[in-house]
Amino acid sequence: MTSSPAPKLSVLEKIGYSLGDLAANLVFQTLMTYLAYFYTDIYGLKSGDASAIMLVVGLVAAFGFNPLVGALADRTVSRWGKFRPWILWTAVPLGVVALLAFTTPDFSYKGKMIYAALTYTLLLLLYAANNLPYSALSGVITGDMKERNSLSSYRFVAVMFAQFFVQVFMLPIIVSAGGGDKAAGIEIVMTWLAIIGTLMLLITFFTTRERIVPRPEQKSSLKEDLGDLTKNKPWVIMLLLTTLVFITLAMKGGAYVYYFKNYVDKESLTRFIEPITGMLSGMGMNFFGEDPVSAGFGLFNAGGILFMIVGITLSKGLADRYGKRDVFGIALFISTLFVLFFYFFSPSSVPLIFLSQVFHGFFYGITIPLLWAMIADVADYSEWKNNRRATAIIFSAMMVGLKTGLSIGASLLAKLLDLYQYVPNSDAAQSEKAVLGTKMLVSVFPSIPFLAGVALLFFYGINKTMETRIETDLKQRRQA
Repeated sequence: MTSSPAPKLSVLEKIGYSLGDLAANLVFQTLMTYLAYFYTDIYGLKSGDASAIMLVVGLVAAFGFNPLVGALADRTVSRWGKFRPWILWTAVPLGVVALLAFTTPDFSYKGKMIYAALTYTLLLLLYAANNLPYSALSGVITGDMKERNSLSSYRFVAVMFAQFFVQVFMLPIIVSAGGGDKAAGIEIVMTWLAIIGTLMLLITFFTTRERIVPRPEQKSSLKEDLGDLTKNKPWVIMLLLTTLVFITLAMKGGAYVYYFKNYVDKESLTRFIEPITGMLSGMGMNFFGEDPVSAGFGLFNAGGILFMIVGITLSKGLADRYGKRDVFGIALFISTLFVLFFYFFSPSSVPLIFLSQVFHGFFYGITIPLLWAMIADVADYSEWKNNRRATAIIFSAMMVGLKTGLSIGASLLAKLLDLYQYVPNSDAAQSEKAVLGTKMLVSVFPSIPFLAGVALLFFYGINKTMETRIETDLKQRRQA
């Protein structure tokens, strides 16, 4: 393994790198927050059919596309490095297909099913080809773990900005842009997001540099790389943890729009948000319009995301002092408690609903940069144990967990809505059973995978002491 010395990364490079995830998350957060709602209430699919598409296509992408991209990326040789070329090659196609996936052509029902499956498949293929090498890039920009923690913090502040836009402003903008026609509105919004995201990915390509480069004589077969993974216990733990985390994120993230539409009392919500929307209107910032559901949904997400950003800013200092594993586990456990509290809130308990979201956001925010920094540590652990660097295959395995979790969570959301007899795109009041389902989908059901993830961390061996040892040993090898 060869590398440049581990210099302090410039702010420009950290910001440039972070814009890549901001771009990717304009797509990813839209999938998590609106895909089920788009398929059922805008595009017109039945809940069961939407569930089947999200599950089947998602699992094919997870277990087919990600390992393939990881193996190819690790074996890419170019004057730009291994991973940066993939960001360049996929920037424009990803934007185009993201737009097509949220377009509503006037097909027959069967035609709509086929179109949804094809565009979702292409979108997940291009997302893997872009975001997997992008994620692996963080493992070769620097070998310094403190700089890597800092890079992750920059990255996930950018993620929060993308999440803030999608979850706070996107629904009101869709309604406004389409003049009440959500199908037209989402096409307009996705067109602009495709353009902006493409430009950001190009900035990432031009502002970053790969510094950790495998020795020319290092060669390993895909079979050897996969064999290294199966013997890598921290990798197995992180794969399972990533899957569980994204099951929860997809489930509750996609359920909130149903929760506000069908469970939260609209009069109580209106009274609670009126002072805020009135103040914003007085300042000339009338973002949310007159619909209390979209306004309340946006402000609810805004509170959680703002405090997530606060949590992210504290993450690096806590991880440097106490180690990533311990900080991640404690913060994830506390954040889960505030998810469980939603089960006990009545429809009129709007202040408590917003307060619980704020505290959940703060503690979950602490974990966000640590997940990907820990995966980069697993790549270091693999090199430390096997004397071979296979960064992308490590990250591709984690992307398998991410896509599997996202697919299972989104599919469970649609399936559970169907089991609780939710009626899509209905202006009539939902049944008591359907309303109970929306409450369970933001409280009890998403808490289970988070708590299982906390338990898994007891078996993850890379604590603060081992982090320091691995970093020191690898620095000595690279200098030699």
